[in-house]
Amino acid sequence: MSTVEARTPWEGSMGGVPMHLDYFEGTMFEAVEKIAAEYPNNIAFDFMGKSTTYKKLVQEVEKCAKALKTIGVRENDCVTIAMPNCPQALYMFYALNMIGAIANMIHPLSAEKEIEFYLNESNSVTAITLDQFYAKFERIRQNTKVVNIIIASIKDELSKPIKAGYMLTEGRKIEKIPSDAPIIRWKDFLKLGRACFYNYRVNRGPDDAAVILYSGGTTGTTKGIVLTNKNFNALGQQVIAANPMFRVGDRMLAAMPLFHGFGLGVCVHTMLSQGGRCILIPRFTAQSYAKQIVKYKCNFIAGVPTLYEALLRLPSMEGADLSCLKGVFSGGDSLSVELKKKFDKFLYDHHAVIQVREGYGTTETVTACCLTPPLLCKEGSIGVPFPDTYIKIVEPGTDKELPYNEEGEILLAGPTVMREYMNHPDETAQTIRTHEDGLRWVYTGDLGTMDEEGFVYFRGRAKRMIISSGYNVYPGQIENILDAHEFVQMSCVIGVPDAYKMQKVKAFVKLTPGTPASKETLDVLMDYCREHIAKYAMPYDIEFKEDMPKTLVGKVAYRQLEEEELKKIAAKEQTANG
Repeated sequence: MSTVEARTPWEGSMGGVPMHLDYFEGTMFEAVEKIAAEYPNNIAFDFMGKSTTYKKLVQEVEKCAKALKTIGVRENDCVTIAMPNCPQALYMFYALNMIGAIANMIHPLSAEKEIEFYLNESNSVTAITLDQFYAKFERIRQNTKVVNIIIASIKDELSKPIKAGYMLTEGRKIEKIPSDAPIIRWKDFLKLGRACFYNYRVNRGPDDAAVILYSGGTTGTTKGIVLTNKNFNALGQQVIAANPMFRVGDRMLAAMPLFHGFGLGVCVHTMLSQGGRCILIPRFTAQSYAKQIVKYKCNFIAGVPTLYEALLRLPSMEGADLSCLKGVFSGGDSLSVELKKKFDKFLYDHHAVIQVREGYGTTETVTACCLTPPLLCKEGSIGVPFPDTYIKIVEPGTDKELPYNEEGEILLAGPTVMREYMNHPDETAQTIRTHEDGLRWVYTGDLGTMDEEGFVYFRGRAKRMIISSGYNVYPGQIENILDAHEFVQMSCVIGVPDAYKMQKVKAFVKLTPGTPASKETLDVLMDYCREHIAKYAMPYDIEFKEDMPKTLVGKVAYRQLEEEELKKIAAKEQTANG
């Protein structure tokens, strides 16, 4: 099968989407600025009942850019953003882009040691986070090169009535930061911009580094993925081209987080660079998600399968009118055929005239690069490639293409392919390879097939990874953390099926000689995990083993542990059903 045959079949019967697009050649901020010049009074985003226009967005970004220049942030410096989906995070993100700096996007709920790693890996000179996360940053600050920590607060972006309610509930739980703490508060930070009058804009090109997102790469070790202006701008144009029903002003529910390519690339930058309106949700729950869909009459929603599973069970969705929906996208994990059927029926029962459309992608290509067309879906398929995106199936690790319907490794090429893994040239060379066709191909480590019409089918992950509530969890990282504890001789981490999260994390530990397999030991290890592992990756259980099963080459046979766990679950279910 040639590359030409593997090209996107979007044209014709699949919605009239062009195969090729002319891509915007500026920066991410310039793409948003262009929209703001055209639609200054259109609403760019809503946050907890308060709306912000495109004109105001650009003004706030400029203020933030001047302030960044004043505190010494320069072109190609990295600044860490550890924020939920809130206005200050957007202002900071685009301000960094305006001054030619790089946004290092991390999960605000990361454990202290993880934050320390992200700050050092990126050589961040500045970090911004919320008041409630300040203590974590302060405790590890001396181990990093961070000069300034900017502290924002959700309350600063709320309307007066909502602010009063927030301070009586959530606000009361936030530990007070000492008045002499070595930080810059958000309002004071913006005032610093008054000292900057010129030279705060830096000329950058489409291929310049703009964002760092994190992924396990092909080996399951955390790496920073360096993405460019063009990667994000191209994604925005591709998503809109693949959704010809989109109109300027359409509302997208932005609940997927900003440190995730899906949230940052699709829910936020695609919308803001193409004239859409983001409904920002700072703390994701199925309840908050459902409430905002109905309140704002959202046209597009994106989420992971666990979200759609949860919406099916929400009493508050009874009687909800979802006729406003134009697109429902599922990504981050495989959408089972059964769940798709259930959710499609749910949409139909709530007056929607569309079905869930499954997509596929990797952080190495920002996020989605493949999507089910609006008018044609095939059971079990993750869709067809976006315009200018190529997918081929090869014998794993080679460049030998396989015939249609034969399983192999999924390779991706196109304008959203990352620049590199930060500080990991060897793994970059292993993951991105230029073939005879001149294209840079990403070796995803995922297995799949392609049919004669170019529809792709995901068959499984060749690399070891757990997906829990849409988050990628890399067992190797958690095992490294556990193995570093004095009580642990050896560990193995697996994913266990879970009705809500799809998978939850379980650890098996062989203790060092003389360490008792007691509740006290378990408590010590769980406390240790809480300190070093992000909440979404925390093991729900640690089981002590006298010995670990081994493969023929002496590695821990994690698949055997997975099978044993599945048997235990099946036995429990059998007992429960009598």
